[in-house]
Amino acid sequence: MALFGKLGRYQNVGLLVMRIGLGAMMILHGYGKLLGGPDKWEKLGHSMDKLHIHFFPVFWGFMCAVVETIGGLFCMMGLWFRLVCMLMVINFFVAAAHHYTTLSNIGDASHAIELMFTFFGLMFIGAGVYSVDKS
Repeated sequence: MALFGKLGRYQNVGLLVMRIGLGAMMILHGYGKLLGGPDKWEKLGHSMDKLHIHFFPVFWGFMCAVVETIGGLFCMMGLWFRLVCMLMVINFFVAAAHHYTTLSNIGDASHAIELMFTFFGLMFIGAGVYSVDKS
């Protein structure tokens, strides 16, 4: 369509907007988890039980919080972008599995599934030219 035909010139601006928006939301989403301490981390880490991983729940919960918080910051900057996207995909896969098996409703897991597919697609696209890595 001619109305939006010239927007293709701004693909890297679009990626920057997506990175900043998703990264900021990930920081907000993970910051409370990171500050929650070992009790919160253990509760989060028990989500790995759905994948039959029953050891070190505090570690897995802490890693979830770090991936969301620090990964969100790196996503915004475009630093190690593809690695961060891969870690986010794994994080949201576990979250989707937890929500789906606990609540037995795809609607409850939909947010995690949507974010998993978003980060999976961004992993292939890359960060664009307006990033720290500039890859």
